[in-house]
Amino acid sequence: MPGRLRDPQRGRELPPVQSSPQHSGAAGPLTGTTVLVPRSPERAEPLAVRLRTQGATVLVSPAIERAPIEDTAAMDAAVADLARGAFAWVVVTSVNAIDELTASAARRGRSLAEVSGRDGAAGTAGTAGPGTRWAAVGPATRRALEAAGVQVDLEATVNSARGLLAAFDRLPDARGADVRSASDEGPTGARGRVLVPQGDLAKPTMADGLRERAWDVQVVTAYRTVSHALSPEVVEAWRAGAVDVVVLTSGSVAREVAAQLGADPRVAGVAIGEPTAEAAHAVGLRVDAVADRATDEALAAAVLRVAADPSARPRDTPPAPLLDSDSPSPTEGRNLP
Repeated sequence: MPGRLRDPQRGRELPPVQSSPQHSGAAGPLTGTTVLVPRSPERAEPLAVRLRTQGATVLVSPAIERAPIEDTAAMDAAVADLARGAFAWVVVTSVNAIDELTASAARRGRSLAEVSGRDGAAGTAGTAGPGTRWAAVGPATRRALEAAGVQVDLEATVNSARGLLAAFDRLPDARGADVRSASDEGPTGARGRVLVPQGDLAKPTMADGLRERAWDVQVVTAYRTVSHALSPEVVEAWRAGAVDVVVLTSGSVAREVAAQLGADPRVAGVAIGEPTAEAAHAVGLRVDAVADRATDEALAAAVLRVAADPSARPRDTPPAPLLDSDSPSPTEGRNLP
């Protein structure tokens, strides 16, 4: 059993990698089905519990992890601007970005709720200030913002950058926001200025789409995404053909699963959204179902749909050959795309 992992998202130890059956023992619709959830144990546990309740054997091991940026100056400057009310919107497409916004606010001796108001007044804690509104790409991001004391003004119906852009298009005043700084230095003239904190490998879809809609976009790198070696138990199970379903929660996860394990046509795939499904197809992974929403409940429902399909696991199809052991992994020595 591998040793304990340190989760870079929280800076504390996590439970050991879980790679053995941990369901209640009662028969369920997923009895006899092994599901790989390549996430950190902390992030994977709510989904894993749902799947085990249905009888599944769940393998949990992260394929990627977050790493801090070396220079926080740009992030800290953006949060200082946020505290002065310089942004009409903050657009959040990742829970990880919220952690870094919170950490930057803490370096100023404030909470994220306190700096989210137009003038950063502590009395605005619990809601976004009148001059700054917050947009979330999906329910997990919304819940994380609310946990930080920030009210979410806009949430995508379809949990993707394109879905959030569509939500902006539906706002009657989407292009009319006028936010000016309360700083003694005078107004910034930041009409329609939007802060987009994101990972270093995030696609430009969100930022480019906002610019096309005449917003003044400031992108700041909040964190890095790096590879995390899957546990030996997961590698062994995959190569032995023991994994029935893999749950893919981002394009980076899909690419890393393919790089570390190889694309096995016997393994059914469940994607958290269409962008993840597209990334999985691009690296040769199967996608048998896409979750209706980016939630653990929807992911579990998608796994159940796949397991109920008798054609979802063609055992007579051999897996694709793995990379030559003498050849470097496509992600070796660099961050994941």
